[in-house]
Amino acid sequence: MSGLSFDGQRDGEEVEFVFRRHISTAKKGIFFLIVMIGIGILPMIMWPGDARMFWVFLGCVIVGVFGLIYAYLLWYFSIYIVTNERIRQISQKGLFKKSIIDLNLNRIQSISVSTPGVFAGIMGYGTIMIQTSVGDLIISKVPKPNDLHNKLQDVAKKAENS
Repeated sequence: MSGLSFDGQRDGEEVEFVFRRHISTAKKGIFFLIVMIGIGILPMIMWPGDARMFWVFLGCVIVGVFGLIYAYLLWYFSIYIVTNERIRQISQKGLFKKSIIDLNLNRIQSISVSTPGVFAGIMGYGTIMIQTSVGDLIISKVPKPNDLHNKLQDVAKKAENS
């Protein structure tokens, strides 16, 4: 994946791959939209002849769509960048708040993968646990966890041999 760059990239550091958590982590936005549609329908049921209740419903739907977009943006801008030197976790916490965690590849002791249940198996996501001498990095709900596990193992092995 040569050619990719990011803020804070060091000289000689090359991006190996980039990944995100599974899209199902943005499900709060879908639930919020459904709740807002339900709230918008209630006045229409309670006062069926009042035309203003349509505008209340429409307002609730618009607020719900904004909530859905907000949840999607939080998911989209939360990424993991794996380079030949480190793993960088960028977590978008709000519209203007994010956190960045770097984990040097030479500190990795082991990488394990698990699929937490039947639903996770059907949806195709799992959990990656990276154990280091300074603590553990647990990445839940990653798509294709076995493929990601193999890629991380390869990058860690390559960094170990360098």
